[in-house]
Amino acid sequence: MKELFTRTLSGALYSLILLSSIFISPYTFIAIFAIFGTLCLFEFQKLIHLENKRLYFVFFILFSACHLLHFPIYLSIPLLILTIITQLFLVKDLVTIRIIPMFEKRKYRTSIFYLITCLIFLTAIPFQDSDYKPFLIAGPFVIIWVNDTFAYLVGKNFGKHKLLERISPKKTIEGFVGGFCFSLLAGFLIAYFSETLSIGIWLTISVIMSIFGTLGDLIQSKFKRQAGVKDSGTIMPGHGGMYDRLDSIIFASPFLYAFLLILNYVS
Repeated sequence: MKELFTRTLSGALYSLILLSSIFISPYTFIAIFAIFGTLCLFEFQKLIHLENKRLYFVFFILFSACHLLHFPIYLSIPLLILTIITQLFLVKDLVTIRIIPMFEKRKYRTSIFYLITCLIFLTAIPFQDSDYKPFLIAGPFVIIWVNDTFAYLVGKNFGKHKLLERISPKKTIEGFVGGFCFSLLAGFLIAYFSETLSIGIWLTISVIMSIFGTLGDLIQSKFKRQAGVKDSGTIMPGHGGMYDRLDSIIFASPFLYAFLLILNYVS
């Protein structure tokens, strides 16, 4: 009971800080996610036994440059393509039987590049047409939370077939389907009550967040399994580290950004 209370309290505090930063102003959003991004980078370096302070400098330079320049096409498109290619390599590594040591230079360089650029695209999502649209990032976060919650509940009560047992023994196909269905429901309700984007667009966002969010969670599970740890950090009692909380949306962010970019282009 005490553990459940601690988990609920820390989760509620995290959600309050995150959503407040999104809706107060673009500056609070950027500031909070600069902090969150730094924590994720710190936890990931600790996970792979790497200490390189220059990576924080690289993160802040890229992060600041993208926001100061308002994500110009000539910068965002090449970075987006490279990021998605890197993610596809990580997905390939995820489904291979052989566990690749986290301490190989090729592996951790690829993973760090993925983490830094995905964090940047995460913060780029609400800045469409140079305007700040908080619902574009708040909605996907809600969808991810709904997906994770119902994937856990459905999987725990009805799960019989493992999704990827050697990486995440508790995840089931039934849980994934349950999370996917409820994320679609969440997208529909957001579209209906917020009157921001069309139902079709929010449902597409739900599909992106559910599928790629699950992949991101599995990839982080593989990182932790290879490192021999349960959580990436301890900053959030009952939840683990900041990277544990953001792994799904970090991985899904470039795909969501690409979808919104295409949507703006064709409209």
